[in-house]
Amino acid sequence: MANRASISFVFAIVLIDMLSFGIAMPVLPGLIMHLAHVPITVAAEYAGWLGAGYAVTQFVFAPVIGNLSDRFGRRPVMLASVLAMALDYALQALAPTFSWLILGRLVAGAAGASYSAAYAYIADVTPPEQRAARFGFMGMAFGIGFVVGPALGGILGSFDQRLPFAAAATLALGNFLFGLMFLTESLAPENRRPFDWRRANALASLQALRRQSATVLWFVAALATWQLAHIVYPAVWSYFAIAAYGYSAWDVGLALAMVGITSAVVQGFALKQVLARLGERRTVMLGVAGMAASAVIYTLATRTWQVYLGITIGAAQGLVQPSIAALNSRAVDARSQGELQGATQAIGSIAAIIGPPLYTQTLARFSGPNAVVNLPGMPMLLAASIGGLAMLLFMKGASLLAKAAQPSSSTSQ
Repeated sequence: MANRASISFVFAIVLIDMLSFGIAMPVLPGLIMHLAHVPITVAAEYAGWLGAGYAVTQFVFAPVIGNLSDRFGRRPVMLASVLAMALDYALQALAPTFSWLILGRLVAGAAGASYSAAYAYIADVTPPEQRAARFGFMGMAFGIGFVVGPALGGILGSFDQRLPFAAAATLALGNFLFGLMFLTESLAPENRRPFDWRRANALASLQALRRQSATVLWFVAALATWQLAHIVYPAVWSYFAIAAYGYSAWDVGLALAMVGITSAVVQGFALKQVLARLGERRTVMLGVAGMAASAVIYTLATRTWQVYLGITIGAAQGLVQPSIAALNSRAVDARSQGELQGATQAIGSIAAIIGPPLYTQTLARFSGPNAVVNLPGMPMLLAASIGGLAMLLFMKGASLLAKAAQPSSSTSQ
């Protein structure tokens, strides 16, 4: 069992990456305008392409990092990724031209692919029945980063546009030094396997993992579909709140802070209790129901308290991803956890490419003077429908996993 310092390091990897992503949000538009010498409208377009590039590099590098961690162990791979993250944010802090900023964001996507090794580490050191709760604890880092990152970026950016990137570099470097001293290896030598470039991509990895269990494809499909549903919040929620409720930037910021806080509470504290009472299947169903209910509330809300009620109920969706990921980790052996997490992260990153244009275009079609029907909540309803599809995919995988766990005599009848 890994010591507490090692778990803290893995938690910090996820937290610092989310903090670093959020810390740049308030200052990135101004920095793009300054370096590229363009107005805000063009800067927004450039930012969209930067976001897509970030997701593409994660798609490419997550399977590579996951497979490398299966070969060399989790510790060297995670340490290398965190150090690369520190150097990359330092590069962005000093970027003299827009081209350097582009390079920095692409490298940030590659370094952020270390999630695959981090989640494999958690799978290594956690008994199967406790993995959902531990994955939820990792998910709490996203909620904290989602709240603290933009706020910290706004404060630091008021002094200097590049200061948030320097802060992100300092945090990552501090985590690297901490890990260098305290992080222990989780993957035993006998559980390591040779690295093969032919398997270091999402499709080849899934094909190899399918030979161990057919449920992997269903669970990965469920996770990717869920990611597509969940990305509605960073993609369009701010714009939706302005269109539907006339929110100011301050109102949006407070609401998103509430999203982060409730998400952190659910994943960090409530998930373990809910799983103990309901099990993974019903927990996923509860989470998807929470998302659907919140979408309806957002669509019908006319008062601020109703919006916050939707946020609170919607926090239940934090139950979904850790529960599916935990069952998925049980479907493969200890030698393939890095490969599994890398493939899952890579496929999920596709949502970051597809989701933003899907939801922003939907909002444009259903709000404003040229709306087909004036229904600004349509992106939220669409996301809830996609979340329902994710649940169906998960239920199919869970059913297959349950059948595979039955005695051979019953399955052969």
